Amino acid sequence: MKKESIISQYEAAKERFAELGVDTDAAMDALDATEISMHCWQGDDVIGFEGSGQELSGGILTTGNYPGRARNAEELRADYEKAFSLIPGKKRANLHEFYLETGGKFVDRDEVEVKYFENWMQWAKEQGINLDFNTSMFSHPKADAGYTLASYDEDIRKFWVEHGIRCRDIAAEMGKRQGSPCVLNHWMVDGSKDAPVDRYDRRALFIKSLDEIRSKDISKDYVLDAIESKLFGIGLESFTVGSGELALGYAVSRDILLTCDLGHFHPTESVADKVSAVLQFLDKMLVHTSRPVRWDSDHVVLQNDETMALMQEIVRANALQRVYIALDFFDASINRIAAWVIGTRATQKALLSALLEPQKLLLDAERKGDTTFRLALVEEMKNMPVNAVWDYYCEKNGVPVGMDWFGEVKQYEKDVLLGRD
Repeated sequence: MKKESIISQYEAAKERFAELGVDTDAAMDALDATEISMHCWQGDDVIGFEGSGQELSGGILTTGNYPGRARNAEELRADYEKAFSLIPGKKRANLHEFYLETGGKFVDRDEVEVKYFENWMQWAKEQGINLDFNTSMFSHPKADAGYTLASYDEDIRKFWVEHGIRCRDIAAEMGKRQGSPCVLNHWMVDGSKDAPVDRYDRRALFIKSLDEIRSKDISKDYVLDAIESKLFGIGLESFTVGSGELALGYAVSRDILLTCDLGHFHPTESVADKVSAVLQFLDKMLVHTSRPVRWDSDHVVLQNDETMALMQEIVRANALQRVYIALDFFDASINRIAAWVIGTRATQKALLSALLEPQKLLLDAERKGDTTFRLALVEEMKNMPVNAVWDYYCEKNGVPVGMDWFGEVKQYEKDVLLGRD
């Protein structure tokens, strides 16, 4: 699309939105100020760089064998950079612990140190982005029994506690160097395939272990701990230690972030509805945009009803400064960089659409009891020219407009990805 056409369509859209009291420039400014944390595990199928050959476990399953998977950190960073170049706005890079770089030496997860992430921190500084971090308590021989922090085996439990402690130290160094808190997400595999007799003691052990991990006093200027719940996983269908209730209780009682993933609840539950409830009790929270299909299958994020509703609720609650937004999906059946671009841009477009809502008109109608007008206006907004504003936003940010990004991905695939074994 020609630049002149993009500008003219934007000006027309700007007038349409202004008639409803919406400032499109202010909406784009708000989008510009919102960082989206892009997850590293989309680029390599959640394999990591430990070199242990351990298969995925903990309810995680990556399907497909599309060519070009990143085989090392250098390739993953190059792929990240290509994706960054096709996505407008501010980005962060979200790392799991097992994306460490050891120079070929095997380092177990209870021995990980800051030095194994020096290259990542230097790269982030060069890119002008910030890093987030995750403990990696799955896909490991000491997680094969289904329990980590809630294990009856004290050696196994202590192993994972030490892993968590070391991850907090790494996250603290990241946050300190980048001048922005590193969001450290804690998600654990713990659970069982069949219904257990003992749920209470397992959960007591789980909480004890989390408290031990967090026993060191680290400033929130450096690390923001978050706990992520899950409904169930493959092989863990009947019992999940870190359920929604446990995670919420722990987050509120310990004053840390709660992580709500779009795929980690019953299909009839609305994560969007949880935002206004959680933020009554917590100062901040973390959300993961994903796309469950029948279960937590972590499909590539789309601008679907669930993503739209989540972003609407964040904006309607005036919570953009209180909610951290990260991506969490992995698809090895399609071009992995395209998956990043599609998912991130979909999240951003959903957020822009929410920012372009005529909130004053909607709130005035609702508070007057005029639900008929409210319903009519909400429905009318679905066909407002949001895409004209999005195209202009992309043009202003110097990234491809519309589907123009796809040609660049296919060229990169031809030049780079297809050359990988």
